[in-house]
Amino acid sequence: MNWISNYVRPRINSLFSRREVPENLWTKCPECGTMLFHREFADNLHVCTNCDHHMGIIPRDRFAALFDGGIFAEVDVPMPTHDPLHFKDQKKYPDRMKAAQKGTGEREAMLVAEGEIGRTPIIAAAQDFSFMAGSMGMYVGNAIIAAAERAVATKRPLVLFSAAGGARMQEGILSLMQMPRTTVAVQMLKEAGLPYVVVLTHPTTGGVTASYAMLGDVHIAEPNALICFAGPRVIEQTIREKLPEGFQRAEYLLDHGMLDRVTHRRDMKSELVTILRMLTGQTPAVAGDLPKPEDVPAAPDAVAEAATGAAEQVDEA
Repeated sequence: MNWISNYVRPRINSLFSRREVPENLWTKCPECGTMLFHREFADNLHVCTNCDHHMGIIPRDRFAALFDGGIFAEVDVPMPTHDPLHFKDQKKYPDRMKAAQKGTGEREAMLVAEGEIGRTPIIAAAQDFSFMAGSMGMYVGNAIIAAAERAVATKRPLVLFSAAGGARMQEGILSLMQMPRTTVAVQMLKEAGLPYVVVLTHPTTGGVTASYAMLGDVHIAEPNALICFAGPRVIEQTIREKLPEGFQRAEYLLDHGMLDRVTHRRDMKSELVTILRMLTGQTPAVAGDLPKPEDVPAAPDAVAEAATGAAEQVDEA
């Protein structure tokens, strides 16, 4: 055995070797560049702690913060025809769908759920911008119809969180047909006398804005959300003029009468509870419950004093 070539390598360097750090521990704010630790970022509902920039949040995380105790039940949505146009650009449409489903863990771009917020029963629907830019296809149309039908059946208000880049081009005219379909679904709610509240998040654009996103009884937006049909760059190229500062942003639309409120994400739940209970004629929400008198345990001193008083009354008798 050659002791020069066969030896045990020292392991002291392993103590100082560089450890692999997961890539998802930190998130960089696109507005101010602040690096946000993932736990702090999640606890703050995906809002920058430095500049209050509202970043995208998936529907399940939004519903977990919205519903009481994070408890909600999903509403079943019928699946549409698979790849009806056999569309193909750089990739086949089924391949894009599989990649989106693998990346998000969801089967499509909208999640519908039912539960309570502030003890107010509601139906909620939220678009997932991370799923093919939240594009409006046949499934999204089916989801809104399913949400409206469930709201009518249970006599609950419907709250919709919009976030989309527009119609899904891979479904062509079938995606555009979701605009009148969802409009009819909203009309079902109005005929049933049920409130329909829309929360517009960044970004809400295209055919979504031209249909169900702007048909609510009350329109709320998150701060600095882009809300438009055609984007500002397209408009500037068309009219060949510089647009005003903050054009098509939530605050600009609020100032010009297109929105009712601009609400921070951490205040969204209490805002919705107040509005929905007002629209449905309910009493103001209760922030907390006090225990019933019989459920309050008596203090030991009070019990001893009561026993002593009772004994004295017996002796006097």
